[in-house]
Amino acid sequence: MPGVITATGGGIAVGTVTGGIHQYRHAALREPAVWPHQVGVIPSRAQSFQHRAEADRLRAAIDSGGAAVLRQVLTGMGGVGKTQLAADYARTAWDTGGLDVLVWITAGGRSSVVSRYAQAGIELCRADPDDPEQAADSFLAWLTPKSGAPPCRWLIVMDDVADPADLRDLWPPASPYGRTLITTRRRDAALTGEGRRLVEVGLFSEAEALAYLTTSLAAHGRAEPADQLTALAADLGHLALALAQAAAYLIDSGETAAAYRRLLTDRTTTLTDLTPDVLPDEQALALAAAWSLSITRADTPRPASLARPMLHLASLLDAYGIPQDVLTGEAARAHLAAHRTATGPDPTAEPAPVSRPDAIRALRALDRLSLIDHRPGTPHQAVRVHQLIQRATRDTLSPAQQDQCARTAADALMAAWPAIERNTALAQNLRANTDALTRHAEDALYRPDAHSALYHLGQSLGDSGQANAVTTHFQHLTDTTTRHLGPDHPDTLTARSELARWRGGSGDAAGAVAALAELLPDMARVMGDDHPDTLVTRHELARWRGESGDAAGAVAALAELLSDSARVMGDDHPHTLTTRHDLAVCRGQSGDAAGAVAALAELLPDMARVMGDDHPHTLTARHELARWRGESGDAAGDQSTD
Repeated sequence: MPGVITATGGGIAVGTVTGGIHQYRHAALREPAVWPHQVGVIPSRAQSFQHRAEADRLRAAIDSGGAAVLRQVLTGMGGVGKTQLAADYARTAWDTGGLDVLVWITAGGRSSVVSRYAQAGIELCRADPDDPEQAADSFLAWLTPKSGAPPCRWLIVMDDVADPADLRDLWPPASPYGRTLITTRRRDAALTGEGRRLVEVGLFSEAEALAYLTTSLAAHGRAEPADQLTALAADLGHLALALAQAAAYLIDSGETAAAYRRLLTDRTTTLTDLTPDVLPDEQALALAAAWSLSITRADTPRPASLARPMLHLASLLDAYGIPQDVLTGEAARAHLAAHRTATGPDPTAEPAPVSRPDAIRALRALDRLSLIDHRPGTPHQAVRVHQLIQRATRDTLSPAQQDQCARTAADALMAAWPAIERNTALAQNLRANTDALTRHAEDALYRPDAHSALYHLGQSLGDSGQANAVTTHFQHLTDTTTRHLGPDHPDTLTARSELARWRGGSGDAAGAVAALAELLPDMARVMGDDHPDTLVTRHELARWRGESGDAAGAVAALAELLSDSARVMGDDHPHTLTTRHDLAVCRGQSGDAAGAVAALAELLPDMARVMGDDHPHTLTARHELARWRGESGDAAGDQSTD
């Protein structure tokens, strides 16, 4: 026989029949709680809680000029301190008597929200405790202002909303007396609109971070030099969670800030190694795990399973700005296709190609979870990633995975690097990204050989006029290729050649001559006398002899080289034509202006035929012909030719 429901005074009796006898279970309804009333527990104030500008911004946003904005959504990456900001606001509003009802919800999922709403319904509006969904609905209905009823000033805080879909039909109603405050890592459009305001929570300022570290250490009788704490805060990217755990580590371990910074830069140390034994401030997650759930969620939307391999690439590049073309070009898309998690019926099938729009959607998924900042309006610095998210991501990669990602990132940089650097901002950003890649995974760029991006970086530095930087770069490259690949490896010889060339370009012609004279026999021994690289080395040595003042020696060397170049490469090879050009110029510099004119006049039609009238080398040859005509006394010819 079905159960029987009857009303019994202060509750509902649910009856069943057993052997003809009615048995009743009473779900007693509570009398409404007296205001003011709090449901749920506000998180404790963090030790050494640091008042910050964000708190003032939040109060201004909620009560700007007396006009209340009823629904605020605090968004930002994990670890910036959104919960503490919300708790500070809620605690202040409660303590100052500005609220009649406060509900704090740890909103990890829809069930958590429904459960807390149901509790509020039971405690405040006599909702049935045996039906949580109905109790939650009763509470939401109770929040709606009613004519003639006393106004209730309420605040509902939903902390750490993981998915906007969890709040479908659960948003508190609009009320002139009520306010809703949500914290989340999400930035989805679903969180905005309908009177909701998105408030971005950023990092600590330098001053706030320094004050936090100083106060936290002082509370335990510790003091550190301000410059070391300032540098440590910068190393941690001014992230609140990282600062708290670093301070706890320093206190528990007795280490100095300088020692902690050295551990941070040690590639063999992971963020897990730098976690205190007991997390401070009732924190639930160590820094290394703070973003793991966000990454998993970012991997879920269409196109599925691309966000994680995209973040792997971004973790090796410049935190302050990665050009979008680097992460959406062919090399990056091949990486995404190869490393997306198999989702089809046959996990052994050839991975489906990834389109450029799909790669952009992967960036958008990471942006929605606050794992990156994606700003397509600034394409040269479209992607920014906090350095600790990068570090935590790299820590998850095996050595083989990191090597593969590093080589792919270098390929992606080269594919995005224009042959002629007309855009100086783009060139600067590509250099910064190559620098970052070298810092994070330099060894991988020498396995199995030195990646071309290392040489291209030096070329770009030189072309931008950074004389000291380019020679420093190629000196480092020479030393590193020697260590990784050996002194006779072709990549080492190339690095030595580039170093000598840029020494000359920076004004040290004599140094270039000495370095090239030392390099040439090694090049001939390893590569052979007729190898193109050996011939180029001979060319560079002759050219810099001329630049150093030995024009006659340069003429002799170039004349000998011209014969070998024509024999090995052919008369129309660009190297042969360039040798003819430099030989003509050196003749002029040695005092034979007429010989220079004759040689250049003979060269120019061949240069135009092979390279084209508008090629830079052709134009240079025309310029030199005009110049030496002028030097030879033919001023009219000078004007007509150039």
